[in-house]
Amino acid sequence: MALTAPLSRAQELIETLKLQPHPEGGWYKEVFRSAATVSPADGRAARNALTSIYFLLEANQQSRWHRVLSDEAWVYLEGVPLALWTCDAAMRTAPAHVKLGPVDAHGTRPQHAVLAGQWQAARPIQSHSAGDYTLVACMVGPGFDFADFSMVPPDSDEAASMRHHWPDLAGML
Repeated sequence: MALTAPLSRAQELIETLKLQPHPEGGWYKEVFRSAATVSPADGRAARNALTSIYFLLEANQQSRWHRVLSDEAWVYLEGVPLALWTCDAAMRTAPAHVKLGPVDAHGTRPQHAVLAGQWQAARPIQSHSAGDYTLVACMVGPGFDFADFSMVPPDSDEAASMRHHWPDLAGML
């Protein structure tokens, strides 16, 4: 009889929550899409009022630099804390980051909103324990539509700016 190794917590979550690979990296599953619709003030076609996903990053994964044309709230659920980086739409100011995780005296908080159009990227903050991962929930309003999603093209001015000014963050391109 062959023994199988137990699943890591990340693998267990991927299977249990039926997560699929996300184009920006990591794993996701949409869990809510509002039946109500809204008309965004920026002229986009009607969108669902709100969408929500589970999003999981394993220790060796990252959410590559991308943007969404709607506000997005990230909520930490479990695992190691997450570094969530944001930058203005033109990538002209230094990226800033917040640490999502259990509340602590050093500023770690379980929730952060990324404003519509801002570039964003994320990665788990490595610890010394094996099997590091981060599970978050992301809510988007007006609701997420892949037509409103873009990643930094590798040959773009934004990518060149990132590589020149912030080379330590360019690995998330």
